[in-house]
Amino acid sequence: MLLSVQHINKKYKQEQVLSDVNLTIEAKHTLSVLGKSGCGKTTLLKILAGIEVQDKGTIILNNINIDALPPNQRKIVYMSQEPLLFPHLTVFENIAFGLRIRKEKNDIINTRADELIEALGLTAHRLKMPEQLSGGQKQRVNFGRALIINPPLLLLDEPFGNLDTQTRAEMQLLFKEIATQFSSSAIFVTHDIKEALIMGDSVGYMKEGSLKTYADKQSFITDSDTGVQQELAFWKNL
Repeated sequence: MLLSVQHINKKYKQEQVLSDVNLTIEAKHTLSVLGKSGCGKTTLLKILAGIEVQDKGTIILNNINIDALPPNQRKIVYMSQEPLLFPHLTVFENIAFGLRIRKEKNDIINTRADELIEALGLTAHRLKMPEQLSGGQKQRVNFGRALIINPPLLLLDEPFGNLDTQTRAEMQLLFKEIATQFSSSAIFVTHDIKEALIMGDSVGYMKEGSLKTYADKQSFITDSDTGVQQELAFWKNL
């Protein structure tokens, strides 16, 4: 078991944002979490990353309780819609950044960064600055910067939400390929039903701060609460 989240609760003033949230993730596994805006998805990811602190509950990562660890010691990478690249660094240097601050040797940095650049389809853009990239290219660089430090867990908060439909579809396929190639584990948050089904090895549904996870995708699809049946009915009636 890579990650075990047990009985997480969070309240802001009088608003209960998370209510007894439990989940588990195996290594090399992606859990999609579907939910409408304001249901608590982002708060959950920020608690796992250490950006926010839960009121109750426990987080176990690789058999270690990380509740008291600051974000930089959890080695978990949190990614949102905005790539937030360093504007003064090239594509190569943005991707290599995590290894540079760890003071890795140059040959190791060059090898690993170029490996990721090739895998992400960025070879032709290696020396470009962020301002010269499209939205999809920026998010590819963002993935490279995250993956190069080999984090045990990626937290993806609607990372393709700002992309056009075609680029979004391309990035979905690319992430699936990269996750397999680099044995990544992730929680992928989205409000899009199709994306949740595409991206996750398993799926959870969050509503009003409560998370329900499903044994398989078919259980998720047939549950009337998730909205899948309503969406299927809509397309059938067109």
